[in-house]
Amino acid sequence: MPVATATLAGAIFLGASGDVATWPDRPAQPPVAPEALDRGQADSRETASALHVAPSPLIQRLPHGRTARKATAQLLRAQVRAVLPHDPRAFTQGLEFRNATLYESTGLVGHSSVRAGSPGRPSTVHAELPAPLFGEGITVVGDRLWQLTWRNGIAIERDPRTLQERGRVTYQGEGWGLCHQRVAGQDRLIMSNGTDRLTFRDANTFAVTGRISVRQDGRPVTHLNELECAPDGFVYANVYPTDTIKRIDPRTGIVTAHIDASALLTPSERREAKQLNGIAAVPGTDLFLITGKNWPRAFRVAFVPSS
Repeated sequence: MPVATATLAGAIFLGASGDVATWPDRPAQPPVAPEALDRGQADSRETASALHVAPSPLIQRLPHGRTARKATAQLLRAQVRAVLPHDPRAFTQGLEFRNATLYESTGLVGHSSVRAGSPGRPSTVHAELPAPLFGEGITVVGDRLWQLTWRNGIAIERDPRTLQERGRVTYQGEGWGLCHQRVAGQDRLIMSNGTDRLTFRDANTFAVTGRISVRQDGRPVTHLNELECAPDGFVYANVYPTDTIKRIDPRTGIVTAHIDASALLTPSERREAKQLNGIAAVPGTDLFLITGKNWPRAFRVAFVPSS
Protein backbone atom coordinates (compact mmCIF):
# COMPACT_ATOMS: atom_id res chain seq x y z
CA MET A 1 0.00 0.00 0.00
CA PRO A 2 1.25 3.54 -0.61
CA VAL A 3 2.56 5.36 2.45
CA ALA A 4 1.61 8.99 2.99
CA THR A 5 4.53 11.36 3.44
CA ALA A 6 4.52 14.14 6.00
CA THR A 7 5.75 17.47 4.68
CA LEU A 8 5.54 21.16 5.30
CA ALA A 9 5.01 21.83 1.62
CA GLY A 10 1.21 21.49 1.58
CA ALA A 11 -0.98 24.32 2.77
CA ILE A 12 -4.56 24.36 3.87
CA PHE A 13 -4.67 28.12 3.40
CA LEU A 14 -2.51 30.34 1.29
CA GLY A 15 -0.27 32.63 3.29
CA ALA A 16 1.43 35.78 2.11
CA SER A 17 3.49 34.05 -0.57
CA GLY A 18 3.41 35.04 -4.19
CA ASP A 19 1.98 33.67 -7.41
CA VAL A 20 -0.51 30.84 -7.42
CA ALA A 21 -0.37 28.01 -9.89
CA THR A 22 -3.59 26.75 -11.48
CA TRP A 23 -4.55 23.10 -11.22
CA PRO A 24 -4.95 21.35 -14.55
CA ASP A 25 -8.46 20.37 -15.55
CA ARG A 26 -9.76 17.00 -14.47
CA PRO A 27 -8.78 14.23 -16.92
CA ALA A 28 -11.53 13.22 -19.30
CA GLN A 29 -13.97 10.70 -17.84
CA PRO A 30 -15.92 8.06 -19.73
CA PRO A 31 -19.53 8.96 -20.58
CA VAL A 32 -21.84 8.76 -17.59
CA ALA A 33 -25.54 9.01 -17.02
CA PRO A 34 -26.92 12.55 -16.67
CA GLU A 35 -27.60 12.05 -12.98
CA ALA A 36 -23.93 11.23 -12.34
CA LEU A 37 -22.45 14.70 -12.87
CA ASP A 38 -18.76 15.07 -13.54
CA ARG A 39 -18.13 17.45 -10.68
CA GLY A 40 -14.79 18.63 -12.05
CA GLN A 41 -16.28 19.82 -15.33
CA ALA A 42 -19.88 20.84 -14.52
CA ASP A 43 -19.26 24.50 -13.67
CA SER A 44 -21.26 25.70 -16.67
CA ARG A 45 -24.36 23.68 -15.82
CA GLU A 46 -27.34 25.58 -14.56
CA THR A 47 -27.48 25.68 -10.78
CA ALA A 48 -31.09 24.56 -10.83
CA SER A 49 -30.11 21.29 -12.49
CA ALA A 50 -28.68 20.08 -9.19
CA LEU A 51 -32.11 19.69 -7.66
CA HIS A 52 -34.30 17.05 -9.25
CA VAL A 53 -37.61 16.75 -7.51
CA ALA A 54 -40.55 14.40 -7.64
CA PRO A 55 -44.21 15.40 -7.20
CA SER A 56 -44.82 16.46 -3.63
CA PRO A 57 -46.91 14.03 -1.56
CA LEU A 58 -49.00 15.26 1.34
CA ILE A 59 -47.56 12.64 3.63
CA GLN A 60 -43.89 11.67 3.83
CA ARG A 61 -43.00 8.07 4.60
CA LEU A 62 -40.43 7.75 7.39
CA PRO A 63 -38.41 4.76 8.68
CA HIS A 64 -40.10 1.97 10.67
CA GLY A 65 -43.46 2.60 9.05
CA ARG A 66 -43.96 6.02 10.66
CA THR A 67 -45.40 8.93 8.69
CA ALA A 68 -45.24 12.65 9.20
CA ARG A 69 -46.87 15.63 7.55
CA LYS A 70 -44.58 17.89 5.57
CA ALA A 71 -42.76 20.55 7.52
CA THR A 72 -41.59 23.74 5.85
CA ALA A 73 -37.84 24.19 6.04
CA GLN A 74 -36.55 27.29 7.82
CA LEU A 75 -34.89 29.83 5.51
CA LEU A 76 -31.44 30.86 6.75
CA ARG A 77 -28.42 32.67 5.34
CA ALA A 78 -24.69 32.59 6.04
CA GLN A 79 -23.72 35.71 8.00
CA VAL A 80 -19.96 36.33 7.84
CA ARG A 81 -18.19 36.75 11.17
CA ALA A 82 -14.58 36.39 10.00
CA VAL A 83 -12.62 35.87 6.78
CA LEU A 84 -9.51 33.70 6.45
CA PRO A 85 -7.19 33.11 3.51
CA HIS A 86 -7.61 29.81 1.68
CA ASP A 87 -5.35 28.10 -0.85
CA PRO A 88 -6.98 28.79 -4.26
CA ARG A 89 -5.13 25.79 -5.67
CA ALA A 90 -7.09 23.47 -3.39
CA PHE A 91 -9.94 21.64 -5.13
CA THR A 92 -11.65 21.32 -1.77
CA GLN A 93 -13.72 18.20 -1.10
CA GLY A 94 -14.17 18.34 2.67
CA LEU A 95 -13.34 20.15 5.90
CA GLU A 96 -13.40 18.94 9.49
CA PHE A 97 -12.13 20.17 12.84
CA ARG A 98 -10.61 17.97 15.53
CA ASN A 99 -10.14 20.39 18.43
CA ALA A 100 -7.92 23.19 17.06
CA THR A 101 -6.75 21.20 14.02
CA LEU A 102 -8.47 21.68 10.70
CA TYR A 103 -8.38 18.82 8.20
CA GLU A 104 -8.99 19.45 4.50
CA SER A 105 -9.25 16.99 1.62
CA THR A 106 -8.77 17.92 -2.04
CA GLY A 107 -9.66 16.18 -5.28
CA LEU A 108 -8.64 15.73 -8.93
CA VAL A 109 -6.69 12.74 -10.20
CA GLY A 110 -2.99 13.23 -9.57
CA HIS A 111 -3.60 16.23 -7.29
CA SER A 112 -5.71 14.77 -4.48
CA SER A 113 -4.51 15.25 -0.92
CA VAL A 114 -5.40 15.51 2.73
CA ARG A 115 -3.89 18.26 4.91
CA ALA A 116 -3.93 19.16 8.60
CA GLY A 117 -3.01 22.31 10.48
CA SER A 118 -4.33 25.47 12.05
CA PRO A 119 -7.06 27.34 10.12
CA GLY A 120 -5.69 30.28 8.16
CA ARG A 121 -2.11 28.97 8.30
CA PRO A 122 0.02 26.57 6.23
CA SER A 123 -0.59 22.92 7.01
CA THR A 124 1.85 21.03 9.19
CA VAL A 125 1.06 17.60 7.71
CA HIS A 126 0.25 16.78 4.10
CA ALA A 127 -0.43 13.48 2.30
CA GLU A 128 -0.96 12.89 -1.43
CA LEU A 129 -3.16 10.29 -3.11
CA PRO A 130 -1.57 8.51 -6.06
CA ALA A 131 -3.36 8.38 -9.42
CA PRO A 132 -5.90 7.12 -10.33
CA LEU A 133 -7.46 7.94 -6.94
CA PHE A 134 -9.72 10.99 -6.76
CA GLY A 135 -9.98 12.23 -3.15
CA GLU A 136 -13.35 13.11 -1.63
CA GLY A 137 -14.83 13.67 1.84
CA ILE A 138 -13.06 13.00 5.14
CA THR A 139 -13.92 12.57 8.79
CA VAL A 140 -12.07 11.85 12.01
CA VAL A 141 -13.40 9.37 14.57
CA GLY A 142 -11.30 8.18 17.52
CA ASP A 143 -7.84 7.32 16.28
CA ARG A 144 -8.93 7.02 12.64
CA LEU A 145 -9.25 9.42 9.76
CA TRP A 146 -11.43 8.06 6.94
CA GLN A 147 -11.01 9.45 3.43
CA LEU A 148 -13.36 8.67 0.55
CA THR A 149 -12.59 8.43 -3.15
CA TRP A 150 -15.01 9.47 -5.86
CA ARG A 151 -15.44 6.60 -8.35
CA ASN A 152 -12.67 4.32 -7.11
CA GLY A 153 -14.85 2.57 -4.50
CA ILE A 154 -12.08 2.83 -1.88
CA ALA A 155 -12.13 4.32 1.61
CA ILE A 156 -8.68 4.95 3.06
CA GLU A 157 -8.01 4.70 6.79
CA ARG A 158 -5.29 7.04 8.06
CA ASP A 159 -3.54 8.00 11.26
CA PRO A 160 -5.03 11.43 12.06
CA ARG A 161 -1.72 12.64 13.53
CA THR A 162 0.65 11.68 10.71
CA LEU A 163 -1.89 11.09 7.89
CA GLN A 164 -0.05 7.90 7.05
CA GLU A 165 -2.23 5.29 5.37
CA ARG A 166 -3.15 2.30 7.54
CA GLY A 167 -5.43 0.35 5.26
CA ARG A 168 -8.25 0.38 2.74
CA VAL A 169 -11.79 -0.92 2.49
CA THR A 170 -14.05 -1.05 -0.54
CA TYR A 171 -17.62 0.13 -1.03
CA GLN A 172 -20.20 0.16 -3.81
CA GLY A 173 -21.04 3.28 -5.77
CA GLU A 174 -19.59 6.77 -5.59
CA GLY A 175 -18.14 8.52 -2.54
CA TRP A 176 -18.90 12.22 -2.00
CA GLY A 177 -19.21 13.44 1.60
CA LEU A 178 -18.52 11.89 5.00
CA CYS A 179 -19.02 12.87 8.64
CA HIS A 180 -18.95 11.31 12.09
CA GLN A 181 -21.83 11.35 14.55
CA ARG A 182 -22.17 9.98 18.07
CA VAL A 183 -25.64 8.61 18.83
CA ALA A 184 -26.64 7.02 22.14
CA GLY A 185 -22.98 6.59 23.08
CA GLN A 186 -22.10 4.90 19.77
CA ASP A 187 -20.05 6.25 16.87
CA ARG A 188 -21.30 6.04 13.31
CA LEU A 189 -20.37 7.48 9.95
CA ILE A 190 -22.77 9.19 7.55
CA MET A 191 -21.87 9.14 3.86
CA SER A 192 -23.32 10.79 0.74
CA ASN A 193 -23.00 9.61 -2.84
CA GLY A 194 -24.46 12.46 -4.86
CA THR A 195 -28.05 11.20 -4.69
CA ASP A 196 -30.75 11.97 -2.12
CA ARG A 197 -29.56 8.99 -0.05
CA LEU A 198 -27.43 9.11 3.11
CA THR A 199 -25.77 5.86 4.18
CA PHE A 200 -24.93 5.01 7.79
CA ARG A 201 -21.70 3.04 8.31
CA ASP A 202 -19.85 1.40 11.15
CA ALA A 203 -17.11 3.77 12.33
CA ASN A 204 -14.57 0.95 12.71
CA THR A 205 -15.27 -1.40 9.79
CA PHE A 206 -17.04 0.94 7.33
CA ALA A 207 -19.81 -1.65 6.95
CA VAL A 208 -23.26 -0.36 6.01
CA THR A 209 -25.66 -0.20 8.96
CA GLY A 210 -28.58 1.70 7.41
CA ARG A 211 -29.79 4.25 4.89
CA ILE A 212 -32.20 7.17 4.72
CA SER A 213 -33.56 9.37 1.96
CA VAL A 214 -33.49 13.15 2.31
CA ARG A 215 -36.70 15.12 1.65
CA GLN A 216 -37.66 18.77 1.67
CA ASP A 217 -41.37 19.53 1.57
CA GLY A 218 -41.91 15.88 0.71
CA ARG A 219 -39.61 15.92 -2.32
CA PRO A 220 -36.16 14.30 -2.70
CA VAL A 221 -33.09 16.54 -2.46
CA THR A 222 -30.35 15.17 -4.69
CA HIS A 223 -26.63 15.92 -5.20
CA LEU A 224 -25.93 15.92 -1.47
CA ASN A 225 -22.19 16.49 -1.27
CA GLU A 226 -19.86 17.48 1.58
CA LEU A 227 -21.32 16.64 5.00
CA GLU A 228 -20.86 17.98 8.52
CA CYS A 229 -22.28 16.18 11.56
CA ALA A 230 -22.69 19.15 13.90
CA PRO A 231 -22.94 19.21 17.71
CA ASP A 232 -26.58 20.27 17.43
CA GLY A 233 -27.42 16.77 16.14
CA PHE A 234 -28.16 17.84 12.57
CA VAL A 235 -26.29 16.95 9.39
CA TYR A 236 -25.33 19.92 7.20
CA ALA A 237 -24.92 19.10 3.52
CA ASN A 238 -23.59 21.17 0.63
CA VAL A 239 -25.83 20.70 -2.42
CA TYR A 240 -23.71 20.42 -5.55
CA PRO A 241 -23.25 22.61 -7.55
CA THR A 242 -25.26 25.31 -5.76
CA ASP A 243 -24.39 27.86 -3.08
CA THR A 244 -26.87 26.25 -0.70
CA ILE A 245 -26.57 24.08 2.38
CA LYS A 246 -29.29 21.84 3.79
CA ARG A 247 -29.74 21.15 7.50
CA ILE A 248 -31.01 17.58 7.78
CA ASP A 249 -32.54 15.65 10.67
CA PRO A 250 -30.69 12.31 10.40
CA ARG A 251 -33.48 10.48 12.25
CA THR A 252 -36.05 11.21 9.56
CA GLY A 253 -34.18 12.57 6.54
CA ILE A 254 -36.28 15.73 6.64
CA VAL A 255 -34.61 19.04 5.69
CA THR A 256 -35.24 21.47 8.55
CA ALA A 257 -33.41 24.46 7.07
CA HIS A 258 -32.37 25.76 3.65
CA ILE A 259 -29.25 27.94 3.98
CA ASP A 260 -28.21 30.52 1.39
CA ALA A 261 -24.42 30.78 1.26
CA SER A 262 -24.18 32.86 -1.91
CA ALA A 263 -22.52 36.24 -2.40
CA LEU A 264 -19.53 35.41 -0.21
CA LEU A 265 -16.99 35.95 -2.97
CA THR A 266 -16.44 39.10 -4.99
CA PRO A 267 -17.26 38.99 -8.73
CA SER A 268 -13.56 38.79 -9.60
CA GLU A 269 -12.99 35.97 -7.09
CA ARG A 270 -16.03 34.14 -8.43
CA ARG A 271 -14.59 34.07 -11.95
CA GLU A 272 -11.66 31.95 -10.80
CA ALA A 273 -13.46 29.89 -8.14
CA LYS A 274 -15.61 26.82 -8.54
CA GLN A 275 -18.38 25.36 -6.38
CA LEU A 276 -19.08 25.81 -2.69
CA ASN A 277 -17.74 22.67 -1.05
CA GLY A 278 -16.48 22.50 2.51
CA ILE A 279 -18.24 22.95 5.82
CA ALA A 280 -16.94 22.38 9.35
CA ALA A 281 -18.47 23.21 12.73
CA VAL A 282 -16.09 25.42 14.71
CA PRO A 283 -15.50 23.71 18.09
CA GLY A 284 -16.94 25.43 21.13
CA THR A 285 -19.13 27.78 19.08
CA ASP A 286 -22.31 27.75 17.02
CA LEU A 287 -20.32 28.94 13.99
CA PHE A 288 -19.20 27.11 10.85
CA LEU A 289 -16.19 27.44 8.56
CA ILE A 290 -17.15 27.20 4.89
CA THR A 291 -15.20 27.45 1.65
CA GLY A 292 -15.21 25.99 -1.85
CA LYS A 293 -13.19 24.49 -4.66
CA ASN A 294 -10.39 26.88 -5.62
CA TRP A 295 -11.77 29.61 -3.35
CA PRO A 296 -9.19 32.20 -2.25
CA ARG A 297 -10.93 32.69 1.09
CA ALA A 298 -12.74 30.75 3.79
CA PHE A 299 -15.50 32.24 5.93
CA ARG A 300 -16.42 31.77 9.56
CA VAL A 301 -20.19 32.20 9.53
CA ALA A 302 -23.33 32.02 11.61
CA PHE A 303 -26.55 30.69 10.10
CA VAL A 304 -29.21 33.31 10.79
CA PRO A 305 -32.79 33.89 9.56
CA SER A 306 -32.74 35.18 6.01
CA SER A 307 -35.15 37.97 6.84
